[in-house]
Amino acid sequence: MPLTANNPDRKSWLHVDKNSDFPIQNIPFGVFLTRDDIVTIGTRIGDTAIDLGALHQLGYFEGIPLTDDIFLQDTLNDFIADGRKTWRAVRNRIADIFDSNNKTLKDNKHHKEIVLFRLDEIEMQLPVQIGDYTDFYSSIEHATNVGTMFRDPDNALLPNWLHIPVGYHGRSSSIIPSGIPVHRPQGQTLPNGADAPVFGPSRLVDFELEMAFITTDANDLGEPIPIKEAEEYIFGLVLLNDWSARDIQKWEYVPLGPFLAKSFASSISPWIVTLDALEPYRVEGPKPLKPQLEYLQFKGKKSYDINLEVSIRPSGAKETVVSKSNFKYMYWNMAQQLAHHTINGCPINSGDMMGSGTISGPTPDSYGSMLELSWRGEKPIKMKDGSERSFINDNDTVIMRGFCEKDGTRIGFGEVSTKLLPVFKRK
Repeated sequence: MPLTANNPDRKSWLHVDKNSDFPIQNIPFGVFLTRDDIVTIGTRIGDTAIDLGALHQLGYFEGIPLTDDIFLQDTLNDFIADGRKTWRAVRNRIADIFDSNNKTLKDNKHHKEIVLFRLDEIEMQLPVQIGDYTDFYSSIEHATNVGTMFRDPDNALLPNWLHIPVGYHGRSSSIIPSGIPVHRPQGQTLPNGADAPVFGPSRLVDFELEMAFITTDANDLGEPIPIKEAEEYIFGLVLLNDWSARDIQKWEYVPLGPFLAKSFASSISPWIVTLDALEPYRVEGPKPLKPQLEYLQFKGKKSYDINLEVSIRPSGAKETVVSKSNFKYMYWNMAQQLAHHTINGCPINSGDMMGSGTISGPTPDSYGSMLELSWRGEKPIKMKDGSERSFINDNDTVIMRGFCEKDGTRIGFGEVSTKLLPVFKRK
């Protein structure tokens, strides 16, 4: 089925600002609460939210095999489980409905009042019920920086890093959408020079600039996914701030890896941008530095040119951009990550989320965490209000944005914005 929704010449009869992340060529998917307190599945063009449940009930998806309630649910899981053929057909149809040359809905005032919402009339929800969450460690720049800080710089990468996409199983219950604040976590830390740990608030709360892909039902127990098929099971991408408590992590991560330092919160952008929408922005990724095993070898362009940016906004002050990076820097791509994840027969379900790991670029201003940007706190970052940051302070808001741009068309993710609150106290 052709990707007619991606036609760069297509215009919408809905208003779209020149620099909008959401032109008619994007058509992301999300879940929102309407002004009538109804949760529905929707999409967005410009600054207009579109109720796909209402659109379906009014007959606009006639001819596409969809269940009556597919868009009347509070998660995208069932729609994602229908597979790429359905995603593409729905996305193409939405592009046709809102094309400037199509007056069917444009001239129907009553239908528009039912289907269309201003952004201030809706409240975005978590788009999927995330059953399982895996976080990878796939940026060679990030892994090298961290290895240099804490080990011998000549042996920054551990022996397995160039052979497998390293990852760990995370906690899905603390994944939240943009706009939900998080509390500074508490836990055990080992102060410098101490022989025993102490309990208290983390002093080194950090962001991690990541992206995450959402999967569909992919395989049965015991069945690996071949790398050449892996992208067929990836619905789309979101921005991910995978919060980290560096001092807690340093004490707990040996011998089994991240635990409390990572599970207190992970924030995602609410609109899932499909791989179909990102198709024009494919690029070559980094070349392997060592031969990779056959099940990880791939052909074609598997990376995406997605510009990424992180800002910190102190309470009552203007935001300061602290990092600019790009998804194309990832050493291990999504297809390799999914192929490796299932090579042992691990089943992947609709709505599972896979984090990229911190995305750092080759220059100091493109590092994807405060740990790197401030180099363990040795080089604090100055904010616009004159204050400095080595890590994240209470009441700071961390904002991540991402977009692709080519030949005059911009496809973006909006933002994931999260405020860090002080330690939780019972009332």
